[in-house]
Amino acid sequence: MAKRRALIIDDEGGVRTSLGGILEDEGYEVASAPDGDTGLRAAQSDRFDVVLCDVRMPGRGGLEILEALIAAQPEATVLVMSAFGQIEQALEAVRKGAYDYLAKPFTGQELLLAIRKADERERLRRENRQLRRALSQTRSGPSLAAASEAMRAVYELVERAAEYKTTVLVTGESGVGKEVVARAVHGLSDRASEPYVAVNCGAIPESLIESELFGHVRGAFTGADSESPGMFREADGGTLFLDEIGELPPPIQVKLLRALQEEEVRPVGAAKTFPVDVRIVAATSRDLDHMVAAGEFRADLYYRLNVFRIHVPPLRERAEDVPVLADQLLAAHARRIGKSVEPLDRGVLDALAEYAWPGNVRELENSLERALILCRGRHIGRELFPFLEAVAADPDGGDADDGSDSNDSHDAPGVSGEDLSIKRRGRALEERLIRLALVRTRGNRTRAARLLELSPRALQYKLKEYAVDPLNPLPAGSDS
Repeated sequence: MAKRRALIIDDEGGVRTSLGGILEDEGYEVASAPDGDTGLRAAQSDRFDVVLCDVRMPGRGGLEILEALIAAQPEATVLVMSAFGQIEQALEAVRKGAYDYLAKPFTGQELLLAIRKADERERLRRENRQLRRALSQTRSGPSLAAASEAMRAVYELVERAAEYKTTVLVTGESGVGKEVVARAVHGLSDRASEPYVAVNCGAIPESLIESELFGHVRGAFTGADSESPGMFREADGGTLFLDEIGELPPPIQVKLLRALQEEEVRPVGAAKTFPVDVRIVAATSRDLDHMVAAGEFRADLYYRLNVFRIHVPPLRERAEDVPVLADQLLAAHARRIGKSVEPLDRGVLDALAEYAWPGNVRELENSLERALILCRGRHIGRELFPFLEAVAADPDGGDADDGSDSNDSHDAPGVSGEDLSIKRRGRALEERLIRLALVRTRGNRTRAARLLELSPRALQYKLKEYAVDPLNPLPAGSDS
């Protein structure tokens, strides 16, 4: 059995030595660091079972690095150490996720007792988590398919994040299932019985989003005939899922940052604030790092959100998950509409797994629902997925002709049958789809956004990113 490992972060060499000796006598392998930044780097590069961290040190102390420390070591027992007069700081550390605090000076027995209590708590948490997972699987629809190594890694991160109030940022392309990840974080947490509230930040008009998030009092604005608590207060005690956080207007970013920092909200038109206990899971399909660099997203809010990041890979990078997802989704839709069908045969599942799925899980789900509706008997054959035949007929494995007029067939620049870069092809496909949608809608951005399943604001950002003129969407040099 591998040795348990401990990390001691304290600026006093004598403290590091004495605590290290106590833990080594208990069979621990011990590492130490003289300051917060060095300790955080150690925590981010290695695994530890126990972390002891002083509250106050030169430079960044325990409170300043605590959230990042817990994010780096979500399964470790984090104990903070405080001298006389620092108890308030120690209690604040516990509120932020530390297991407990030890007031200096403390004995070796007190230290070992605190660690044993934490181990017992962890055992009970594991048992509760297993029970919640079993319960959620019996009462809910499709969950995270984890046949691929990539999704198994995602699920492991979900399980680690679920135990703590730490803010989670879920990234990935549109349609990969970011909300499924958010629901899993909530469902495996000790907040599972409390509210789960989801809001799409790109789908609410800018003039209403402050009221939707933070609430309003009666008469705060025209049409405010009654009081509204807002989504933060509706999610009190539970989880608030902020989808497409990158679409949030800059003025609301400031108010959101304050709500996260102060754990309180002020409804529009109200004279007082209301405390809220909300676990935030945010998601985006946009590159927030690029947006911060471009001045389109506040850096301080980004760092507040990007504490524990979970990236969901696109479906084309995890073909092993397609058969599992297809079975789950087909069964769920069959139950919903009351139709009995046979499971998909192996040939159909293999063909679905070979398809690139530019629309990710959402496209797979829509295709299965359509096939289910069109199916006249109990058997769903390959012919109910016409795009598979089109892909098979394309010798380059590129995008199939979708039966639209000749103006729809222009390739995006820089993409050839020899170019196998997923990143370049993914961007080129996105640009091409945007151009095709604008051609079909004759430059109507609202209808184009609907076809693309984007918010109008998201489409506007992408038009700017790809330098696309809505009234002349074809690439330069294309035939009209």
